[in-house]
Amino acid sequence: MRYRGAGMKSFTFLLLLLAVVNVQPVQETSLFYPYGLDQKDHKNPKLDDGSSKKLSLAVPFTFYNKKYQTLYVNNNGVISFGSRVNQYTPDPFPLADGRSFVAPYWGDVDNVLGGDVFYRETTDPELLGLITKQINQYFPDIPFTATWAFVATWEHVAYYGSTSNKGNTFQAALTTNTETSFIILNYKDIQWTTGAASGGDAETGLGGTPAHAGFNSGDETNYYNIPGSRTDAVINITKTSNVNIPGRWVFQVDNFKVTGVPTEMPKVADSNNCWL
Repeated sequence: MRYRGAGMKSFTFLLLLLAVVNVQPVQETSLFYPYGLDQKDHKNPKLDDGSSKKLSLAVPFTFYNKKYQTLYVNNNGVISFGSRVNQYTPDPFPLADGRSFVAPYWGDVDNVLGGDVFYRETTDPELLGLITKQINQYFPDIPFTATWAFVATWEHVAYYGSTSNKGNTFQAALTTNTETSFIILNYKDIQWTTGAASGGDAETGLGGTPAHAGFNSGDETNYYNIPGSRTDAVINITKTSNVNIPGRWVFQVDNFKVTGVPTEMPKVADSNNCWL
């Protein structure tokens, strides 16, 4: 049984300067792809540090030049290839243990206390048409027509040790034409960064070792951290982007490329609201 540490004292809510300027917030329906039981999604069990079963994919998905035919949707904000990820405190990338995964928001989720984790594999023409249109907009020099997608959504999920009703809602969409692959990360509502066992405050869900958003190839060398990851600034990931849409990050991942990333790291305010 893992040891769950006591929460730290409350932290002042931190504000992040917009990493992308001159953009207008989009409607929620534009940011998130449809999800839920009415979309024939599956739902993960209510289990702290749990995951889906091993999921076989209809087509291979290429991630960092390696093709994968299976994956896991982990409650703690990770989609992993090859093995489950039940670790609740995020480590810095690159990891030395060979695990390969995308971390939309790797933190100590406890869906027993609140929230749900949904996922589905799909070839729905309407959704694929929308994804194709968006990828072509973001990457006009890359010919791409989506033929497959996998959508995982964490809806208002609580953090371990929570004494509040705070919840995070975020989504990851994997898509491919069997050769070129992209991952789309959507962030609608982020209210906490840290579970109590990771040094977070039980009431605020802040402090300690904050959540990590990014990609780990599994080769101990190649990785990418979304700016603000594992810092207090990650709570405002809903306001940052590499495609000019607040709350959305999109990457080509078959041969991983980073484009459109803000050149400055997010800034946060200290307890006296002075910018650091």
